[in-house]
Amino acid sequence: MENLRTLFEENLNTDFISATLSSPRTKGGVVKVKVRPLMKKGTLFFQLEEFKGNQAFHRNLPAHEACEALLVYMEEMKQLQMETRQSSVTALVSKKGKVTVKKKARKEPAKEADLSHNRQKRYILREGTPVPFLVDLGVMTREGKVVHAKFDKFRQINRFLEFIEDILPRLEDRAQEGRELTILDFGCGKSYLTFAMYYYLHELKDYDIRIIGLDLKRDVIRHCNELSEKYGYSKLKFLEGDIANYTGVDRVDMVVTLHACDTATDYALAKAVGWDAKVILSVPCCQHELNSQIQSDVLEPVLKYGLIKERIAALVTDALRAEYLEREGYETQVLEFIDMEHTPKNILIRAVKTGRKGRNEEKLQACQEALHVHPTLGRLLDTERGADR
Repeated sequence: MENLRTLFEENLNTDFISATLSSPRTKGGVVKVKVRPLMKKGTLFFQLEEFKGNQAFHRNLPAHEACEALLVYMEEMKQLQMETRQSSVTALVSKKGKVTVKKKARKEPAKEADLSHNRQKRYILREGTPVPFLVDLGVMTREGKVVHAKFDKFRQINRFLEFIEDILPRLEDRAQEGRELTILDFGCGKSYLTFAMYYYLHELKDYDIRIIGLDLKRDVIRHCNELSEKYGYSKLKFLEGDIANYTGVDRVDMVVTLHACDTATDYALAKAVGWDAKVILSVPCCQHELNSQIQSDVLEPVLKYGLIKERIAALVTDALRAEYLEREGYETQVLEFIDMEHTPKNILIRAVKTGRKGRNEEKLQACQEALHVHPTLGRLLDTERGADR
């Protein structure tokens, strides 16, 4: 950990902008720590915001104490993303404690961090900086001011980008190969988040990426391609097509599926696994399959209520999807997401490829048998497994 100590000691100063510690080794403890600088009575402090469960705790520490606290946190975290005025730094900690630090110099120094104590929340897409697609969507004015009636949408888009920001260190290895990263967005719809991804990763973070949006609505696809051409986003393309039958690429680095209805989400997840995607982000939509299958003598008193049964079936569907991804070698989280359409469907499944196959097969099958359910994702993955043998 000495190289981490050196990293903190050299960067916890007035050039420091932010840091995020994430990917805990164990469940039930601190899931994330965010760090920002602030000035109190002329003295530089660093605010450590610790997230545990549904709560957040703050500590304001001088540089030397912040350094020691961060080293303790990093004993339980697998990754660190740090931003300074001069560079962007990624640190990954292996299972055996080996630390790999990668630094990417900025073309020109970033703006100084806001050091005020009671500042407003820092969004990835900042108010005051016009973003072309947000202006066209009516979320921003041409001067970059967020339209009051659209602030919820502005906040939701930034929330999604925070999920992507957290997994960027996991894409670094593939980015270091010197090749273009491919991202597929299944069921992209009006593509608010697709444009946000491209703007963030290509325009702000300078990643060499290609994003393909796929949807069945021809007029929507045409409009999105027109906007992409208008903004000069040469590597953002939209195609009309079906998730289950798409074969346009051989290798994919990240798969995003937003509001793909019912089993369309399962087909997208199965495709992602087949492509060996490093990262999967999935926000499911309506889910009917397990609602028509689920049966349990023990749960009969609660399943007899239609609304309750629908919600239980939806939760079981997403939990089993997460378990199948674990089985296939992904580290999977089920997170709360603020939905774009203000519906109760506010779960995001985030999975990152580790290559370590899960040992949950037996319990997974026992759970399905107890509930008399047969998810499409399981059938698709098992079929793929059989074809590989």
